Amino acid sequence: MVSALKIWDQTTNLPAPAALPLSPRAILLFDIDGVIRDVSRSYRRALSETVQHFSGWRPSAAAIDALKGEGRWNNDWEAALELLRRGGLAPLPAFNDLVDVFSGFYFGGDPEDDPMLWQGFIRSEPLLVVPVFFDTLSAAGIAWGFVSGAEPPSARFVLEARLGLSDPPLVAMGDAPDKPDPTGLLRLAQQLAGRPLGPGAPPIAYLGDTVADVFTVVQARVRQPGQVLLSLAVAPPHLHDNAAARGTYEHSLRSAGADQLLGSTAELDPEQLLAWLEA
Repeated sequence: MVSALKIWDQTTNLPAPAALPLSPRAILLFDIDGVIRDVSRSYRRALSETVQHFSGWRPSAAAIDALKGEGRWNNDWEAALELLRRGGLAPLPAFNDLVDVFSGFYFGGDPEDDPMLWQGFIRSEPLLVVPVFFDTLSAAGIAWGFVSGAEPPSARFVLEARLGLSDPPLVAMGDAPDKPDPTGLLRLAQQLAGRPLGPGAPPIAYLGDTVADVFTVVQARVRQPGQVLLSLAVAPPHLHDNAAARGTYEHSLRSAGADQLLGSTAELDPEQLLAWLEA
């Protein structure tokens, strides 16, 4: 069973300060789901299957997008419970029971087991970037890391086992309050900057695919005045073949405060990023 507890002061995934670049030109942080990997057939499917398991009805992709568009439901366990609530299910399942069912669909085994034993939807996640993408960022003097609501075993699996990144700087579920609270983003950014944030610190960009990701940057600006913070956003892959739905979704990202929209994560050019941040 995956623990639903939030351990906000946990720092086991964060890099040791001595391993950080001395003075990066900029810092780029990524969400993982919908940005680094396509989760339309894994996390989103597990969410849908979980709702169906408890209620007998299956939410559409559009219904899930609409819920995510509210900017409050970054945690898929809580999103599943909210869909059940709005669907009129009573009584609602115990949260831990819902987490167990969700994890059964997503991992298909104990999340703490060897990933080779997992047989769930996690094995159906196309990658949206290749390892050399991060090499180009480093070569441009951009420090990078990940701020995600994914469970730590899932996040480590995609970053380390599939992308081959060695001990990547990571804030995952349980390491900080859920987005759009900016605590995790600001904490990891400061670790990567190697100095207090604020005027004179390296500029920061965060790339996400939800309104909650955009709101995280908006709230970070309030929390850390004087720090350059840029919200980059991309529509999740399942919308890329539907121009109307994608346009509506991108409009919601813009309306929430996204500064720049990307066609895909892979198209992000380091020099263009630096031009946006240093303008």
